[in-house]
Amino acid sequence: MEATQKEYQEIVSQCRSLFEKKMKDYGAAWRILRLPSLTDQIYIKAQRIRSLQTQSERKVNEGEVSEFIGIVNYSIMALIQIKLGVEEQPDMDVTTALKEYDEQVDIIYQLMLDKNHDYGEAWRDMRVSSLADLILQKLLRVKQIEENQGKTLVSEGVDANYHDMVNYAVFALIHLKV
Repeated sequence: MEATQKEYQEIVSQCRSLFEKKMKDYGAAWRILRLPSLTDQIYIKAQRIRSLQTQSERKVNEGEVSEFIGIVNYSIMALIQIKLGVEEQPDMDVTTALKEYDEQVDIIYQLMLDKNHDYGEAWRDMRVSSLADLILQKLLRVKQIEENQGKTLVSEGVDANYHDMVNYAVFALIHLKV
């Protein structure tokens, strides 16, 4: 478990660093995105990962790693949007965005620790392709919940699915030895 904690923190640090750089380049333009738009962005990334895993030819010179990092960052953006709501104009500086990012990571990290305790690090025996499939499954669930205007009868809400997507993507990145 100690190795997982260290590897997890290293991966999240890399994702956060990219998030910070993009905030400096683009500002908080993502704050105008509604939740279904963020879900669709993550879906595109997950679909591309699946294509990379099943097709032999690549026409864009980016691999799975950048797509999994994108899943982490877009999922965290979605969680921030759930917490703060969507804005009509970018409204957040880098410092505030990083504070919000870190708050979400703390929640997700604790969930990982709790689940890892209960599941005994079962993810270590999983394939990267299975983790990608689980992310796609979570995305389809989120899309259905969004179609239902957020109403569920017995299921977790969209935030729990985004938490799981982040953790699955981090586990895949650990497997890929980023």
